Amino acid sequence: MMKKLFLLIVFLFPLGAWAQEVTPETLLIDVPTASTLDKYQASLTTRAYTDGAVMESLDFGVLPQINIGVSVAVYQLLGNSDDIKILNPDFQAKWKVFDGSLYWPAIAIGYDGRRYGYNKHTKKYLDDRKGGFITFTREIFTPGLEATAGINLSDFDRKDIYGFLGVSWTVNEWLTLLGEWDNLHRMNQTRANVGARFAITPTLALSGAVRRIGRGNENERILQLRYVTNF
Repeated sequence: MMKKLFLLIVFLFPLGAWAQEVTPETLLIDVPTASTLDKYQASLTTRAYTDGAVMESLDFGVLPQINIGVSVAVYQLLGNSDDIKILNPDFQAKWKVFDGSLYWPAIAIGYDGRRYGYNKHTKKYLDDRKGGFITFTREIFTPGLEATAGINLSDFDRKDIYGFLGVSWTVNEWLTLLGEWDNLHRMNQTRANVGARFAITPTLALSGAVRRIGRGNENERILQLRYVTNF
């Protein structure tokens, strides 16, 4: 299992001398921040999660403060199962409309189509996509401590409004602690997520997290690797 993951990482992360310094995180665990990639910057993220699934997300800074990206997940890629399935690709986009000020947070609007928790029997997902969202991020109380809050519309047909909250604390140059309260609509459907991000190099970060805390057998552990470069 881990051998396949390492081979996948080596294949998808060709580290080069032309890499740039990592920008502020555009995503905590599931919660989108108001940060965006710089123009001509690219981010490649590999997430390994439940049922041996692996999701690849590729994002580009195509214009100043405008990002677009695509994601695709492979179900049961890791492990010994022969029932490997490539799931439908999704896309994401974000536009940072306000940089923030001394008194006001940075603001971004966007769309995130990524979904997790695929069930091969029902062919449905445990988590809905984030869908359309608006997010607000600013530093609070002390340097390195950032709070994010926002609302999202997962399904444009249902028109149900959801909310999300997140916090990141950069303890030092190599460690950032993460916390989220996501999918805020009905209390029995909310998700509490916690994790930590380790900066292996200025361009490569490894994250570990626990999702859906307190949801019984829906609890999930994830491992994520993110690489940022120029194109």
